This record gives sequence, C-alpha cells and structure tokens, in this order.
Amino acid sequence: MNEFDEIRPYVKGEMKDALSDLLKDRHFNIMMRGLVPWLPRFVRNTLFRLAFIGIDTPQDFQIRFMKPVVNYVLRKYANGASFDSNTVSNQTNYTFISNHRDIVLDSAILDLLLYQSGFPATCEIAIGDNLLIYPWIKTLVRMNKAFIVRRSLKAKEMLESSQLMSRYIHYAITDKKENLWIAQREGRAKDSSDNTQDSVLKMLAMGGQGSPVQSLRELNIVPLTISYEYDPCDYLKAQEFQQKRDNPTWKKGKQDDLDNMRTGIMGQKGHVHYRTGRPINEWIDQLADLPRTEVFKEIARRIDQEIHSGYMLYPGNYVAYDQLNSTDRFSRHYTPQDKATFDAYVAGQIAKVTLDNPDEAFLRERILTMYANPVVNKLG
Repeated sequence: MNEFDEIRPYVKGEMKDALSDLLKDRHFNIMMRGLVPWLPRFVRNTLFRLAFIGIDTPQDFQIRFMKPVVNYVLRKYANGASFDSNTVSNQTNYTFISNHRDIVLDSAILDLLLYQSGFPATCEIAIGDNLLIYPWIKTLVRMNKAFIVRRSLKAKEMLESSQLMSRYIHYAITDKKENLWIAQREGRAKDSSDNTQDSVLKMLAMGGQGSPVQSLRELNIVPLTISYEYDPCDYLKAQEFQQKRDNPTWKKGKQDDLDNMRTGIMGQKGHVHYRTGRPINEWIDQLADLPRTEVFKEIARRIDQEIHSGYMLYPGNYVAYDQLNSTDRFSRHYTPQDKATFDAYVAGQIAKVTLDNPDEAFLRERILTMYANPVVNKLG
C-alpha cells in the first residue's frame, strides 16, 4: 500500500485524523459557516465529531454522510434517479467507465444507486487534482473513496503517474475487491458528444499482466451511460465556448471549477438515469489477435456503442435536435407543451450568462447542440 499513499483514498485507521485535519482547515470552516451561519464553529465541530462515531472506513463515511446528502440533492434538485443494472451482478465488482456530465454528482449518484441495489461495495472514484483547489477538498474526497489523477505533468512524469495509477486500479479491483468509476475521457464533453479516449484504455492496461486484452480483462470493465434530463451547467459550458471563441488563449480559473461544482449540485436536473452496458469481458477475447493499437481503438468504439445505446432520451433532447436541424423528424416524441417548456428553459439558461457581450444566437446553438448530440449518437 505504501506505493500508493500519495493517490489512494484513506483506509481504516486514518479517518479520525482526516476529520481532525478537516475541522482545523480555515477554508473548510469558512465554507461551513456559509452553509450554517447560525451555528458557532465549536458547535459545528462538536456535532461533526459526534456524528463521526463509528466511522472507520471511507465506505462508512459515504453511508453515514454522503448517502443522505445525495438523497437530499435528488429530492430538492432533481425528479429522482433510476438505475437499469440488469447486465451486471451485485455479487461482482467492476470498473465502470462512463460518460461524464457533472463533476461531483456522476460518481456520487452511482454510489447511492449501487448501495440501494445491494452491492457490497460502492465505488472508488478517479478525480483530477485540478479540482482539488483547497487542501480541505483533497482531504474530503479521499475520505469519500477518491483516488487522485495527477494532471498537467511533463511527459516523463505523466508516464510514471499513469503507470502508478494503473497499478493502483488493478490493485483496488483484484486485492481490495472494490468497484471503481472512471470517466471515458479527461474532463467532461462540453458538447455532450461522448467518446472514449484511447489514452484512458492504454492507461488502464499499463498496470496489469500480459497483453492489453489480458490486462483489461482483469479489470472487469462495464460501460455505463449517465443521462440527465437537464444539465444545470449547460449555460456555463456555452459561456466557455464563447469565451474560447472570442479569446483563443482564454483558460478556466479555479473559480470557474468551483462555480461548475456548485451549479451542478444545486441546479435543477430533472430526471436522472443510469444504465449499465454489457461487460467488455463478454467480447474482449475476440480482439486478442488485433495489433496493439487497433485493440484500444476497437475497445473504445465498442464502449462508445454501449454508452450511446444506453442514453435515456427526454423530450428536450428531441426538441433540440429538431430545432437545430430545422425539422420535425422527432415531433412524435414531444408535445407542444414539452416544446414550450424546453424553449423557456433554454431562454432562462441563456439569461444566466454573465459575459459583457453575450452572443445569444451562438449560446443558444451551443446549448441545443448539447441536448441534440445524445440523439445523434444514439442514432449511430
């Protein structure tokens, strides 16, 4: 385990010290004061310590703290979440590779759904260190079963980091018997066109034994599709598109990531649906004779097929496709009221854009594209 100390989640015996670090952190206390301003700091900390009694592992922490938080978010900011998991068994552990919609909630909702479905383990979660803006965030995510993906490294460092992470992922699956969640690409697909990066699969294969097929087989990979009826961050993503269009050198700052995290959690999502695809072990041996580079491309292509076929499409997706393409091809999938509701939603999201010179036509096109692309991809 010492090999993985810099990236792994906390383990049994480390959680109480992690809580102490959290409660001493100035930025954490500022954040908590904003959430419950009527409680003095010593009262908040005392309540935390009392609530922490009996928590020995990150999974204990998830069940005690995160499960009620996610349930609250789904009640207040969504119309529930459903889970179609008929391709997997709750007696087996998997590496779930999914499309990526929300920075915080994609994996948090999956943990809740796995717990409700009787899986003995929730997920260890891959999270990029670019999101660990403050030390308290790193402490909190490691308490919540996250392992750290290091970003923005030089080529040699990146290779070493990828090898280390891959070895850890194999260790977590084979020795710890954990489930894992990892996005199919680095970062979210801003236009909601979801495609698996070969580099993710190459990284996963580094830490195993034998050929790429043998190494990936060890991870028991399952494609997972995440569908949100509404993406609360759609206007922020559209805003980023305009900022990059108007200034090609523009880059996101720390505050932008915080805004996306907060908006994703506290914005209205409508209905949320998760669907597992066929485990790749059902067909991966068919690729054993392909050249190494072709193996990764073919696996990525098949994972994409599973993810795209798994979308739950909502009326807004069909409305967006028809408006973007000036057609009524999918009009049977929505009513005039559905169309009016979606039009009002898009107008309301555009109104939230904070740019000095918002290009409303461009922003609208970007948002429509985000909702239309799942239709395009599902059509193949």
